[in-house]
Amino acid sequence: MTIEDPFKHSVLGSGVFYKDPRSALDWLEAAFGFERSMVVSNAEGKLVHAEMRFGDCYLIVDSEWADHVASPASVQGKNTQSVYVRLADGLDAHCEQARAAGAAIIQEPADQFYGERQYRARDPEGHVWTFTQPMGSVSREEAERLGGLRIEGWHR
Repeated sequence: MTIEDPFKHSVLGSGVFYKDPRSALDWLEAAFGFERSMVVSNAEGKLVHAEMRFGDCYLIVDSEWADHVASPASVQGKNTQSVYVRLADGLDAHCEQARAAGAAIIQEPADQFYGERQYRARDPEGHVWTFTQPMGSVSREEAERLGGLRIEGWHR
């Protein structure tokens, strides 16, 4: 009998915390194209948990609920994490959609030496989002040469 790896079919999601999570749900739909898949409220109507989908990925959107869980808006705009989303295509149009919804584009779309096109945006509460799109196959050796870096574990 073979025992299946319990993590083989795991999916990684990320949690993002907001002072105003209901507004964040609306904004994330309009700006980035996320879709609500679950919204949980308590008896007083306060959002206590929400999930949004984007392709095969999911994102948890929650309220600030403890002293150690905060929106960048509550900690002078500092980010201790950033969400990265890889798009199959349409990165430039995605950037323009985000800009039209009020995202602050902090890095315009640009081709990167490792074979991806990328842009970065800041949402209304200060979270930094990075969106990438594959542009072509680049070997590890070529990426090292172009980036002036040593790369281990290149799996492209």
